[in-house]
Amino acid sequence: MRSFRHPCFMSLLWLGLATAATADPAIHEEARQAQYSQAELQSRIEAADDEMRAMLEELRELERAERRLARENAELAPRIERQAESLSRREVALDTLEETRDALPELQERMVERLERWVENDMPFLRQERRARVASLRSLAGELTAAERWERIVEAWRAELEYGREVDAWRGYLGDGESRREVDYLRLGRVGLYYLTPDGRAGRVWQADAGSWAALDDAQRREIRNGLRIARDRRAPELLSVPLSQPLESVEDDT
Repeated sequence: MRSFRHPCFMSLLWLGLATAATADPAIHEEARQAQYSQAELQSRIEAADDEMRAMLEELRELERAERRLARENAELAPRIERQAESLSRREVALDTLEETRDALPELQERMVERLERWVENDMPFLRQERRARVASLRSLAGELTAAERWERIVEAWRAELEYGREVDAWRGYLGDGESRREVDYLRLGRVGLYYLTPDGRAGRVWQADAGSWAALDDAQRREIRNGLRIARDRRAPELLSVPLSQPLESVEDDT
């Protein structure tokens, strides 16, 4: 059978269908719902795309942060190791500090005793002043902290050591009672101690080995007078030819 599709006929057919759809409310509503569903689906797809892009960006940021942390950890590792070693040394020092603190009073007392023996066995110069310095280390022991007493002991030792580097002259007294007389003393460090009477006619040198004074002859007294002028800045320094109070080896052993 031969079909017949005339253009006018087709137009009339579509026109009829459209008219029928427009005329039927159910069909119109179904078309509207389909259009709404399609729009909602498109919105969800776009929202999912935005969320996916945000998640990818967050993941990249986390990866960058991880790389930064890895670099910082690599840089901090040696520093942390050094700090751990330093802390370990400090812990060891703190452990020994208690022992040192307990031993400190005994050590201080031994140093005071040694200083006292040194003053008593040394040449007899400024002995009253030096004895008083040692005595103060004991009399003030209860009033000072351990650190303050230690500082006083060090100062006393430093003062004694300075005597070995000085040339000193002063006027003082020799003897006691009726034999007490005024003399001029000359000290050359810790190797020579001498005195002259004010008129220069008598003079002696201290002899450490004998623990007594020995007379000086005329030439030696002249040297001592020159030494007194040098010590009092009245004469330019020069080499003195005088007997020593004690051998240099003995002084080096004491120091």
